[in-house]
Amino acid sequence: MSSNLLKEPAMTIHPKNQRDLMLAPVAVEIDRNLRRLREGSPYDVLAELELELDRPAMSADPDERAELVLRQALRNVELHGWTATLSDDASRVHLEGGSVSLDLGLSPAITAYITEGARVTPA
Repeated sequence: MSSNLLKEPAMTIHPKNQRDLMLAPVAVEIDRNLRRLREGSPYDVLAELELELDRPAMSADPDERAELVLRQALRNVELHGWTATLSDDASRVHLEGGSVSLDLGLSPAITAYITEGARVTPA
């Protein structure tokens, strides 16, 4: 390994405005809300959504299922001016609103729940 690589300072992106300072706390809270949904099957995602949101999560409409996942992701999160949307392929939560944007990955189970739904009984 070259000694020059060790001496060069790492490039760091610095906040450009007040909103940028809040990106990390917003992303962490969203990630925490999604943590329990990431494990298991699409049926487990459905069951967890019903528990957390206290409403039925069985739906034939992918847009409605996406809305439920986003609602859980944003539950009790102060966005501080950031906006959150799901990616078109239902694999990421996209945050934008500052000088940068950030994508938080979902899981195959969450994506399958959104795009294909969940079976009535667990596997």
